Amino acid sequence: MEVKDLKQLIKMITETDITEFEMDNAEEKIVIKRGQRTEIVQMTAAPAYMQAPAAMAAPIAAPAAAVAASAPAAELAGETINSPIVGTFYRAASPESAPFAEVGQVIEKGQVICLVEAMKLFNEIEAEFKCKIVKICVENAQPVEFGQPLFVIEKI
Repeated sequence: MEVKDLKQLIKMITETDITEFEMDNAEEKIVIKRGQRTEIVQMTAAPAYMQAPAAMAAPIAAPAAAVAASAPAAELAGETINSPIVGTFYRAASPESAPFAEVGQVIEKGQVICLVEAMKLFNEIEAEFKCKIVKICVENAQPVEFGQPLFVIEKI
């Protein structure tokens, strides 16, 4: 870039509200910054455990309370199969299909026991060992958190 072109570019930038300009091509790189200091703003996502605004607190707290109430410590004292991801729990492949697993059913190692949908992808959750389903901890089509118990099982 010629010096006269560079001067013209600087003049154009100083006449506007632009504080930083960067141009990069195969032959050269031009960076023009103006002003006394550049402020860097970093944003991070709020942790999942943060409290929701008051308007949303009741709907969010209700499912959490329902999960806690439906899963007393005594019932979850046995082995559990937990959700490996955050998503929506489904007991069957479709509303018309039979559930993958029922209470009292013996499940073989590698057998699909439910689906957890996350970001429009259906993830098959498989049994890691032969077991018997003692309790299903989550209702069909309900949201689940990472590590939340889905099934109470008894190893065979």
